[in-house]
Amino acid sequence: MKIQLSVISYQLSVVRNWFLEKIVGLSQSTLRFGFCLLLIVNCSLTNAQSSFKIAKMKYGGGGDWYCNKTSLGNLIKFCNSNLRTNISPEEDIVEPSSPELFTYPFVHLTGHGNVVFTESEAANLRKYLISGGFLHVDDNYGLDKFIRREMKKVFPELSFIELPFNHPIYSQKYKFTSGLPKIHEHDNKPPQGFGLIYQGRLVCFYSFECDLGNGWEDQSVHNDPDSIRQKALQMGANLLSYALTVD
Repeated sequence: MKIQLSVISYQLSVVRNWFLEKIVGLSQSTLRFGFCLLLIVNCSLTNAQSSFKIAKMKYGGGGDWYCNKTSLGNLIKFCNSNLRTNISPEEDIVEPSSPELFTYPFVHLTGHGNVVFTESEAANLRKYLISGGFLHVDDNYGLDKFIRREMKKVFPELSFIELPFNHPIYSQKYKFTSGLPKIHEHDNKPPQGFGLIYQGRLVCFYSFECDLGNGWEDQSVHNDPDSIRQKALQMGANLLSYALTVD
């Protein structure tokens, strides 16, 4: 219930913030229409089922943003079963410049290679994140140098910091006392969870040397044992729970 109410609050805040940004210079008739629209949205969201969507980010630069085709669907199914969320079973695809970005409380970005944000994309992504959105970046091996460079365009004043193991993101429904689980091995390095923290709020979580999204895939894709897949899905559920419930 707390997760569902948080999503409704997020959606209403998006509409409210958009309207408030447009309010300067509007005529009285337009203002009245706008406030009526807000009331309609409020009533509709209150009385409707609390179903919502999450999205995968389609970025430029040539990297394979589309990889891990079955991962988000499986994470959604797991969360709906174990967190009692009501997420739409199929994820959407959203570009960083799109106004639709603001309709998703959780956006997932992954890949193996180059990522490029244009100036307008970086500005829109920043606006989304500081307005209450949440971005999960999952390095599928080879993403690191590109995503660090591009997120500097979004938050020039911030740098990724490694989150301590006692951070709440590791102890939502499932406890991970040693941080991220190790799903796939690449360079014999430990998994690390990094974050961008804006005005005290974690707006972006970056899973590195972990391959978390690979662990969400259908079992037939990587032939991972069920115990590994369960750990990956549980950590993914923690990410979604954190994004939806923590202010």
